[in-house]
Amino acid sequence: MQTDLQIARAADKRPIAEIAGRLGLTPQQILPYGHDKAKITHDALAGLDGRAQGRLVLVTAINPTPAGEGKTTTTVGLGDALNRIGRRTTICIREASLGPNFGLKGGAAGGGHAQIVPMEEMNLHFTGDFHAITSAHNLLAAMIDNHVHWGNALDLDTRRITWRRVMDMNDRALRDMVIGLGGPGNGFSRQSGFDITVASEVMAILCLARDLTDLQDRLGRIVVGYSRDRQPVTARDLGADGAMTVLLKDALQPNLVQTLENNPALVHGGPFANIAHGCNSVIATKAALRLSDYVVTEAGFGADLGAEKFLNIKCRLAGLAPSAVVLVATVRALKMNGGVAKADLGAEDVGAVSRGCANLGRHIENIRSFGLPVVVALNHFAGDTEAEIAALQDYCAGHGVQAVLARHWAEGGAGAEALAHAVVDLVEGGLADFRTLYPDEMPLWQKIETICTRIHRAARVEAAPGVREQLAGWEAAGHGRMPVCIAKTQYSFSTDPELRGAPEGHMIPVREVRLNAGAGFVVAICGQIMTMPGLPRHPAAEVIGLDDQGQVEGLF
Repeated sequence: MQTDLQIARAADKRPIAEIAGRLGLTPQQILPYGHDKAKITHDALAGLDGRAQGRLVLVTAINPTPAGEGKTTTTVGLGDALNRIGRRTTICIREASLGPNFGLKGGAAGGGHAQIVPMEEMNLHFTGDFHAITSAHNLLAAMIDNHVHWGNALDLDTRRITWRRVMDMNDRALRDMVIGLGGPGNGFSRQSGFDITVASEVMAILCLARDLTDLQDRLGRIVVGYSRDRQPVTARDLGADGAMTVLLKDALQPNLVQTLENNPALVHGGPFANIAHGCNSVIATKAALRLSDYVVTEAGFGADLGAEKFLNIKCRLAGLAPSAVVLVATVRALKMNGGVAKADLGAEDVGAVSRGCANLGRHIENIRSFGLPVVVALNHFAGDTEAEIAALQDYCAGHGVQAVLARHWAEGGAGAEALAHAVVDLVEGGLADFRTLYPDEMPLWQKIETICTRIHRAARVEAAPGVREQLAGWEAAGHGRMPVCIAKTQYSFSTDPELRGAPEGHMIPVREVRLNAGAGFVVAICGQIMTMPGLPRHPAAEVIGLDDQGQVEGLF
């Protein structure tokens, strides 16, 4: 059996100008990065205003397990299948972070015969967007310390600087640290730390900005800390917003690549859904909607995190409304949710599938609470038995939802045509009546409680000392209408990553809140989730290298 990497290398890629032409873009409207990837220019994007929009389809999934669900693979396979049945479709996904690539998760380009290429470049440096975001973020950090060093005209309280540094790598040793040691020539000493780049507010801003003007305005609104009289100090106060925008000028342009079947894909931005809002850029999504009949996009991790944030944050702030949702599940993952260990997944266990369907059912209920029709994509694995598949489909039928068996990993778009037809039926049936979960005017703490109780099914939410006071202060400062981003483990509805299935009645602790004034949302950090991950005992980096021909091996 070929590996994903072998399949990707064997792809018959078309010149990127040809892919752009399928979208109606001329060679002058793209900036090629080699032969197989390009950016869509700012001028081309501006020229799309006023065009009719296509239909937006969201792909999400049950809670992730070590057994695998295949959300990105399904996104790609569905996009290829929709093109096969005559719907001009563009795929929109996020870029990959180097941290998980060299850690545990692996790449983010799909798998099998449902991949986006060039896979190796996508999972490594790609077009440099993440490096630009890292640089812009750390430029602001440097300007903060420099401002204090040279007299501190803004009277910034060094005990209340909230802006940390970032890097696109998992490195637990950098979570908390003291900087500025070595005497007055090295600045002032204070406690700080690093987050991973995907958790940066700059990443969130790039993914939510409408254009360069909006980008700079949002960057200027970033609150980096507070003065001694407790007034917010912003990036604009420091004069950093212009230079940050310059660093991000090219990064704001969406990246155009292709699937194995030579269909267009926009890969842009990469915030995680467990610690950020988990969606590709608004610019890429809106451009695709104006260039295609259908746009298939995904939101990170399970629907309780990714889909919730896509709907409550991205759609709210960008004025988007999806027409249908595809919920990805696998027999293997449902068996894990039903109590089967990973080592035992090869044995048929219909009972475990039925028990694990409680997780699937919870996500179906949550998606419907947004007024959206849903179809379940049963991502097929070779070991799935007919009885297990039937148990899943019967469960879905009992909940009034169709579960479509999809074989896109093995067969590409042809294996997902039945799923594509089901999606078209939902979309063109006009069943969507999209609504967000809470109104803008709801108080911030009540928004947090609403998500935790209605989506995660917690019995109560507890705030660490000072959290509610912070939220009240932000409301008084005019930030009360912002949506909230729940940062928690992706593996469970609770904050306990080992508690699979559909737990309810638990308590969700909010240990910290962060104001993303530029991005336009408040982050509630719950449980033990980290904004700087660590590497596992045996990281993927141990087996990644170059072979005798100078090609990458071990990446995916």
